[in-house]
Amino acid sequence: MLTVVLSGLRARWASFLGGFVALALGVGLLATMGLGLSATFHAPERPPQRFASSPVVVQGQDRLTLDVRRGPGTASVAQRLDRPQPVDGELLRELRARWTVTTGDRNPSDPAPPAPTAPTAPTDRTGAPDAVGVDAPAAEVRALVGDRAQVLTGDERRRADHDPDRDADALVGVNALLGTAGGVTAFVSVFVVASTFAFAVALRRREFGLLRTAGATPGQIRRLLLAEAAALGVLASAAGCALGAAGAPLLARLLVDGDLAPAWFTVGGPVWPFHAAFWTGVTVALAGALAASRRAGKVGPTAALRAADVDADTLPAGRAVLGTGLLLAGLGLLVWTYVTDPSALLKRKTYTTLPMLLITGIALLSPLLVRPVARLLRLPGAVGTLVRENSAASVRRTAAVAAPVLVTVALAGTLFGSASGVTRAKGAEAREQTTAEYVAAGPSLRPVTAPPGAVVSPTGPTSVFVRDGDAAVVKYGARAVGDPAAFAALARLPVVAGDPRDLDDRSIIVNEEFERHRVGETVEVWRADGTGPVRLRVAAVLALGTGDNGPYVTRANAPGSVPDRIDARGGGTATVRALEASGGSVGTADAWAEAARPSNGSPQARLGMVLVLGIALVYTVIGLANTLLMATSVRGGELASLRLAGATRAQILRVVTGEATLAVAIGTLLGLAVTALVLGTLGAGLAALAAPVALALPWGTVGAAAGVCAMVAVAASALPAWRLTR
Repeated sequence: MLTVVLSGLRARWASFLGGFVALALGVGLLATMGLGLSATFHAPERPPQRFASSPVVVQGQDRLTLDVRRGPGTASVAQRLDRPQPVDGELLRELRARWTVTTGDRNPSDPAPPAPTAPTAPTDRTGAPDAVGVDAPAAEVRALVGDRAQVLTGDERRRADHDPDRDADALVGVNALLGTAGGVTAFVSVFVVASTFAFAVALRRREFGLLRTAGATPGQIRRLLLAEAAALGVLASAAGCALGAAGAPLLARLLVDGDLAPAWFTVGGPVWPFHAAFWTGVTVALAGALAASRRAGKVGPTAALRAADVDADTLPAGRAVLGTGLLLAGLGLLVWTYVTDPSALLKRKTYTTLPMLLITGIALLSPLLVRPVARLLRLPGAVGTLVRENSAASVRRTAAVAAPVLVTVALAGTLFGSASGVTRAKGAEAREQTTAEYVAAGPSLRPVTAPPGAVVSPTGPTSVFVRDGDAAVVKYGARAVGDPAAFAALARLPVVAGDPRDLDDRSIIVNEEFERHRVGETVEVWRADGTGPVRLRVAAVLALGTGDNGPYVTRANAPGSVPDRIDARGGGTATVRALEASGGSVGTADAWAEAARPSNGSPQARLGMVLVLGIALVYTVIGLANTLLMATSVRGGELASLRLAGATRAQILRVVTGEATLAVAIGTLLGLAVTALVLGTLGAGLAALAAPVALALPWGTVGAAAGVCAMVAVAASALPAWRLTR
């Protein structure tokens, strides 16, 4: 058996080359993504900066801890506050009476506080700092402080630095990007490798028939194919691990240069990504060959007498059942998500994973669609007739070419279309929710006085904590309203019930996501600094929208909030000058909305999607080239018959390339069908959320992907055809 396997690999190395390259590339990418992911699990251990010279730090509480019901008992749930609470004044006096107390050192590498005019140590409105350094033994400080504040020593002192979680937060986007790219890599590699093995088996029917005639059993045929797959998997996986080791530093540099990762981001160290990638590659090779080996085992001795190189039989029952199940599962999940939680349709995880079910289902069922689509075409002339009939007769070949095109076009349409649609909807929603003419925006704006005839409304970010039943505490990002009357005059919120003009220091505006969202009901709220609970009356209820219709409270219920946006209307140039004095960037409301939510997404998001789509496109190119090179190279007898019938070399080349182009067109149409399903459901979800529907198919991206596929298909089919017709 081993001799037969090795001889087969040497004799048919060209047919295995595409699968080897695809698998090696997939393992290399998985190893690279795994190394990158491992680097995102832990932020670098930075030494304390703000209190580097203080052995002990006393900091106000930085978490809200509440008891919730868990099963028969209770448990404590902690939510991080926007900023630590100030150190109690009485405690501060006691500390100063006994030891030397400092308000913190400023290190040049320590980022500045959000407010440009803020003092070195953040304070609340009474002037109390959030943390102080103490030059004293830690045990004595803990005995004095008790549970009135936190006592930090050693590396824990960095929790008192400004934005202590900045390194960990910077890795969240990198983690999501690499996870998505790794998932797409695994999906497409399985798809391409399985398609390659399936088509290779279809081309080897006569060979298997001869082996059966020579006495080989179906089990031996299956073991032969699995042994070939195992050998291919081991060699390709080893090569892929070497590629991953070389590619990981390049990936880190790409992420840093594209502002997708912080400047200090590096990869390398653990070996588990190589183990995971290697054994995944071997498993993918065996899984891809498994279905093909079962089909090969059913080949009878009479297949050796057949002249056909490609099996054009109807769809096998197992493939039909699996394809139908995956297609129905994808459609069912889309509908179920739309009905139960339409906001989930706006999340990248949803519009990245759900299309994969639809893509796989339609690809498995593609042989059913090839023949009717091809027969519908009425191409002129003898060449057109041959293209149509050959494509309809060679169902497996046409479907094998269309499948990888389907993957690329569908991913291009769904990823770019969904991401740009959600971004457009958010931008349109933000613009629709204000009647302002001008907007000043910046991280920390100074107060401005409204000129005569103008309305000025400052708002800033804050948070509120609300119990969700008895078992959870939810943190909501909210907006703090500086002037409720001016806010009500300029805001155009998607109100479901109530009136925003009723907002005051004893009320709150909520959205439909809140457990208690009826006008007049009372909501128990903890403020951003953990103080509370306070009971606020629901003044108005908003539609959920794209997720940015968070709650609104007044400044009295938003301690520490600093305005980052000032809306204004009326007053002409005097209003513009007043807004410029705030220290922020001033522009029209339209310009602000476009800057805050550009219609084509942020450059970082686009780079991430290009990376994911590039992976799919590379695999498609490999799959197309390998399939068409194999398929065309075994058509020598067919092409020779055409020459004997009077066809010229140019006509034969047009037939072969026309078949490849038609198969690419079928794959493109199927990919557009998947895109239409996903974008249509997304549009319905936006409408259900009362958000603007601003979807647009990314024709440029889809057209470029389909164009690349067409060029590769034409070249991969024309080259062997030219050689065979010499």
